[in-house]
Amino acid sequence: MATIDECRAALDTLSGNLARADGGVRGAAALDRSLSCHITDLDQTFTGRLEDGRIRVDAVSPGPPAAKAQIRLAMTGDDLVAMVAGDLKFAKAWASGRVRLEAGLRDLLRLKSLL
Repeated sequence: MATIDECRAALDTLSGNLARADGGVRGAAALDRSLSCHITDLDQTFTGRLEDGRIRVDAVSPGPPAAKAQIRLAMTGDDLVAMVAGDLKFAKAWASGRVRLEAGLRDLLRLKSLL
């Protein structure tokens, strides 16, 4: 089982990958939205923002998200680490229910190029 530190490192890596992206991926990541990522097996939630093509983590707190972020993710720590490492494809994990993504319709349409 992935640790909270490994999950934080995976989010930092994802943020760096988004910042280095170009084209449509860079445009999709250029949203300015509140973000939460609930790590279900650790029952911890990272909260922050997706802004300027980067993920900024502001806090980690126990339990599910206390407030409703504009973009909400939920998955196990192992799935987060595997996705960022390229060992698990987001679309497959999402289709099988291993990853939950909730956002407004316009944001989902923009984010689909990241998937």
